[in-house]
Amino acid sequence: MEHDFYEILGVERAADGATIKSAYRRLAMEYHPDRNGGCKEMEAKFKAISTAYECLKDPQKRAAYDRYGHAAFSQSMGGAGANADFGDIGDIFETIFGSAFGGGARARPRRGADLRYDMEVSLEEAFHGKQTEIQVEVSVACDPCDGSGAEPGTSRRRCDLCGGQGKVRAQQGFFVIERPCPNCHGQGEVIERPCGHCRGEGRVDKVQSLAVEVPPGVDNGTRIRLTGRGEAGPQGAPPGDLYIFVHVKAHPVFQREGTALFTRVPISFTTAALGGQIEIPGLDGEAHAIDIPAGIQSGRQLRKRGAGMPVLQGRGRGDLVTEIVVETPTRLSARQKELLCEFRETETGEECPESQGFFAKLKGAFGG
Repeated sequence: MEHDFYEILGVERAADGATIKSAYRRLAMEYHPDRNGGCKEMEAKFKAISTAYECLKDPQKRAAYDRYGHAAFSQSMGGAGANADFGDIGDIFETIFGSAFGGGARARPRRGADLRYDMEVSLEEAFHGKQTEIQVEVSVACDPCDGSGAEPGTSRRRCDLCGGQGKVRAQQGFFVIERPCPNCHGQGEVIERPCGHCRGEGRVDKVQSLAVEVPPGVDNGTRIRLTGRGEAGPQGAPPGDLYIFVHVKAHPVFQREGTALFTRVPISFTTAALGGQIEIPGLDGEAHAIDIPAGIQSGRQLRKRGAGMPVLQGRGRGDLVTEIVVETPTRLSARQKELLCEFRETETGEECPESQGFFAKLKGAFGG
C-alpha cells in the first residue's frame, strides 16, 4: 500500500512550499540513517520522506499528484524511493554537520587578516591627544596586477572543473554532497598566468606610513581601529583592519584610575595645623589651588572636581584627588626647638583628640 505524500510529511494538502520544505528538513534530520545507527527501518522511512518531498516541492509534479495520485508516476517514477534526486540534501547536511557540507553560492574571497600595533604614549599625550605617524610592514595589493594575481594584460578564466560554480558534487551512497571545487578553491575562476611580481597572490609586503589620531582621554588597552589598513586579502579579496593598542607610560607625579588623577602631597605640620593653600600644576597647564583645612591629618584626600582626565569621546573631565601627607620636621634650629617646647607646655590634650582618646582606651583596657 502506498502512503499519501502529504501524510508522510505531516502537512495539509493546501500547505505552501515553505511549510513543506520545513517539514521535510525536520523529518529528514530525525530519520537520517547516520543519526540512527544504520537502522533499516529508519532508512526506509527516510527514503519515503525524500520521495514525498521530491514530488511535492516541484509544482508540476505536485499538480499531477494532486490530480492522479500515485498513478501519475507509475511509468515515469517506478522505483522513486531508490532513485530520487536528493538535490536538497545539502540543506540537511548543513543543519546536521555544518555549512562545510551544505550547498550554496560560490565561496567568498578570503578577507585579509587583522593586524595589531602597540603604541606607547605619555600621560600628557593621553590627556591632550595627538596626531602621529607610524610605520607598519603589511601586505598590500600588488600594483602591477592591481591585486588580481594575474599577469598584467591577462585575466582570470572560468574554472573548467566546476564550470564557474565554485563547487563540485560527489556521489556517496544514495545521496550527493557538494564541496568547494579543489581546482579553483571555491572561487569559480583560475589564473592561467600568475603575476610575476606577486606570484599570483595579488599582494606584496610593504612598509607603509600611516597617520594616526590619538583622541584625548585614551587609557591602557584603548583600541584605535584603522579600517582597511590590515593585511590585503589574496587575489583582490578585501583587506583586514589595523588595531592600535594604546599603552600609557607611568607618570612621576600622577597615578590614574579611569578619569581620576591621584597624587600625594607632603605639607608641613604647621600648615596642617593652621590650614592654608597649595598649588598643584595640572596636565592641562593650569595651577590648581587646593585649600588645606586647619587640623588636617595624614591620609586625608581632597578632591578637585573637573581637574582630572578628559572623558574619552565624551564631555567633561574626571577629578584630581590629592592625598595629604603631614611631614614632621627633621631639622630644627635652637629657636624652633625653644618655640616647640613652649607650645608643648601649653598643651592640654584637647589639641590632639585622637591621641588622647587612644591613650584613654589603653588605660581602660589595662586597668589604669
